[in-house]
Parts: sequence; C-alpha cells; structure tokens
Amino acid sequence: MDTRTKIALITGGNRGLGKNSALKTAEKGLDIIITYRSNKEEADEVVNQIKSMGRNAVAFQLDTKERKSFDAFVKNITDHLQTATGSPNIDYLVNNAGTALYAPITDVTEEQMDDVVDIHFKGVFFLTQKLLPFINDAGGIVNISSGLARFATPGSSIYGSVKAGVEMLTKYMAKELGPRRIKANTVAPGAIETDFGGGRVRDNKDINAVVAGATALGRVGLPDDIGGVVAFLCTEDAGWINGQRIEVSGGMFL
Repeated sequence: MDTRTKIALITGGNRGLGKNSALKTAEKGLDIIITYRSNKEEADEVVNQIKSMGRNAVAFQLDTKERKSFDAFVKNITDHLQTATGSPNIDYLVNNAGTALYAPITDVTEEQMDDVVDIHFKGVFFLTQKLLPFINDAGGIVNISSGLARFATPGSSIYGSVKAGVEMLTKYMAKELGPRRIKANTVAPGAIETDFGGGRVRDNKDINAVVAGATALGRVGLPDDIGGVVAFLCTEDAGWINGQRIEVSGGMFL
C-alpha cells in the first residue's frame, strides 16, 4: 500500500468552491497546492488554514486564460516540489478556476465567448496537457462543470455549452489516460451561494428563491456541499469511479 502523502493541485483555490475543495481535501490528509489569479492575500489565508491542519500547502499565481504562462507555471511548481518532496509530481489535478458569463444570445460578443472558451475549455485542456507528465500513475483529474450543462436557463448559453464540452473532454481523458490508471471525473455543481458571477445567487433574493423552489432539497447550495465531493474523488476510496459526471445540486430541476 502506498503510504506516501498525496498532493492535490487545485486551481482557483483561493475562494468559493475552490477554497472549500482545498480545505476539504486537506482534511483527507493530502498536501495542497492552490492557484490564484490576482488575490494573493486570499490565497495566503487559505494556505495558512491548511497548514494549521498539519498539512503542507503553497499558493502560486496563475491565470488560466494566459496559456503562454503555463510552461513557467509548471516549472515553478515542479521545481518547488522537487525541492520540498524529492519528486516533481502531483497526484490529483482539480481544474476549478473560472469566471461567469450571464448574457442572452442576442448580446454575447465574440470577445466574451473567447474569454469563456479560453478559461474554461482551452485552459483546462492545455494545463492538463502540460501537467500530465507530472501526474503520478493511478492519480486523478477532477474537472468542475455545472448543472447548466444539463439544464438550460436564459443567459447561460455560452457558459453551459462550454461546460458541456468539458464533460465530454473528461470522458476522453478517462479513456486515453486509462493505461496509466489515471481517473478523470466531472463534478457539476448546481447554483451555489458564493461570490461567483458577482454573487448573484447569494445576494439576489429573487434568484435565490427561484433556485430553492426548483431544488428538491428546498434550498440553494453552499460551498460546503461541493468541496467534500471533490475531496472524495481525490482519495483511493474513489479509485473505481472513472469517466463520470457527478452532479451536486440537491436535485435541481429534476
């Protein structure tokens, strides 16, 4: 049995679902690397919380839209790991970083579409590609999708469509990486109370009420509802789950 401490890299781990996933994964006994786009103070706070649990943690800056920065990013983290652990490798990659877009089809600009594709699809694809040589065999990849890849709500045509692409990409990852025993799965949250998208689900009482009414469990989701599922997929207990879409929405729009 492999008793080595496992390492998970979680993009966008300084806030919201990424932060919760980082904390919950650390609770499972893993060491954590998180990325942040601009708010270093938030990231440092998460790192300190993880260290207070007795786990190792570090934060690196990364904008998943800027693919030209990926080589330098990978070198930075692998150099750090080589020094800290004697190996440049990680065990789990959680592609969580992202931004929202709420706009009707009639108003979406090409620039807006490009941003969503670059961050949520190309970023996921090429960052994973760059990191694959450094993901240990029998490790795992968790891609964060959305309930909007299953159901349609006005204003989310681009975001939902791109997330649907991520879900299919995950199946291809599971198939092609199977010989290395690397699992790939998707976690698809429903509407969650965070600052994502300007906090509209959290702060707009009308939207919050509509979501709660459309959810079998009768409320809007919270970060604590999601992070534990991501953490579970970063453990050996989930070792036979592969190529799956796990929706974590409380039964939204059943």
